[in-house]
Amino acid sequence: MKKATHQQTKQHNRDLVLRTIFANETISRAEIARVTMLTRTTVSDAVAGLLAEGLVKEVGFGSSLGGKNPILLSLVADARYLIGLNLAQDKFIGAIVNLRGEIKQTVELPVHSGNGQQALEQVYQILDELLKTEWKPIVGIGVGAPGLIHTREGIVVNAVNLEWRDLPLANLLEERYRLPVTVLNDSQATAIGEYVYGEHEPDGNLVVVNVKHGIGAGILINGRLFQGDGGGAGEIGHVVVQENGAQCRCGKRGCLETVASAQAVVRRVQTETGQGSTLDEIRAAFEAGDTQVRAAVLDAGHYLGTSLANLIGTLNIQKIVLTGDMTRFGDAWLDSVNHAMQEAALTRMAEGTQLEIGKLDYRGCILGASALLLLDDYSLLFTGAEDS
Repeated sequence: MKKATHQQTKQHNRDLVLRTIFANETISRAEIARVTMLTRTTVSDAVAGLLAEGLVKEVGFGSSLGGKNPILLSLVADARYLIGLNLAQDKFIGAIVNLRGEIKQTVELPVHSGNGQQALEQVYQILDELLKTEWKPIVGIGVGAPGLIHTREGIVVNAVNLEWRDLPLANLLEERYRLPVTVLNDSQATAIGEYVYGEHEPDGNLVVVNVKHGIGAGILINGRLFQGDGGGAGEIGHVVVQENGAQCRCGKRGCLETVASAQAVVRRVQTETGQGSTLDEIRAAFEAGDTQVRAAVLDAGHYLGTSLANLIGTLNIQKIVLTGDMTRFGDAWLDSVNHAMQEAALTRMAEGTQLEIGKLDYRGCILGASALLLLDDYSLLFTGAEDS
C-alpha cells in the first residue's frame, strides 16, 4: 500500500473538518478537534482554508468552559450550488440546490415517453434554463433516472419508458456543460435524499422503497449506497411474485410492479369499475369507503409487504422508508404493507423492523442526486486556491 502524500493527507483532513461542519449548525474549532481527533493546529489550518474559500464563516461566540469564549463556525449554505434532476416522474423536474439542500429554483417539463431523443432534448432544455439563473457558482449536476443505471460509467443501461438503452448520459452532459455529472437510479437517489435530509442515524443502515409507476429500492449500508456488482441492487419491482400474472413492461409476467405499483392500482380500478383514471380520483374513492377501490389499494400493499419480508430476510436492515405515489393512501395502506411484511418474515426479525413513510416526496430524488456529488468527495467545491 502506498503511503499518502502530504497533499492527500491535507485534503483528507480538510474534508474531515468540512464534513464535521456540515453535520452541525454551529461548532467551534476545539469541538471539531475533539470530534475528529485531529490536532488543533491541523483543524485551524483547515478552517483557514475553508474561510478563504468562502465555504465557512465565523458566526459569533459559544459558551466558555473556562478561558475565552470559543468562536463558532458555520457552513455558508449559499457558497456553492448543485443541480439535481428527477427524471422518473410524469414530468421531468430539475432544481438548483444549495449546500444545505434548500431548493432555490425549479424547472419542470412534461415527459414525452417513447421518444428517447426528445426526452434527452428535454433534459438539455431544463439544464439550459437552470444554468441561466442568478444562482452561481454551480459546481455539479446529479441525475436520478429510471431503470438500470451503471453509475460508475454514467450510463443509462435501460430505461424502458424513455427508450434509453446504453445511453452515456453523464458523458453527454459533461461535454455539453463542462461540469461534473453523476447519474444513478432514481430509487437510489431517493434513498440518499432521505438518508441525508430525512433525519436518519449517521453511518446507519436504511432501505428506501419508492412505489410509483414502477417500484425500486435504494439500500444504504453503514451510510454508503450499496449498488451491487452491476449497479442494479434494489430492482425489486421486476421480481416475479405472481406466477403467470399480468404482462410487465420488462417482458416477464407477474412482476411486483404489475400488482403493487400505482400503475397497477389504476389499471385494476379502471378494469373493475370503469372509473378512477387518476390516482387522486382513486384516493377520493378510497377515502369515501369504496369497497372495490379499497381492495385494490390494500391488495397492492399486501404484495409489497410480502416482498419487503424478502428484503428483511436478506439484509436484516431494521429501518425501511416508503416513498412515492402510493404513500398518498396513508396509514391504511401502510398498515396493509406492514401486516403482510410481519406475516411473511421471520417473526423476531420483522418485529425489530421499523416501517415508515418518507418526508421528501419528489424532492428526495433531486436532493439525493445532487448530494451524491458530495457524499464521498468535496473536491468540486474548491477553486484550488486553498491547495496551492
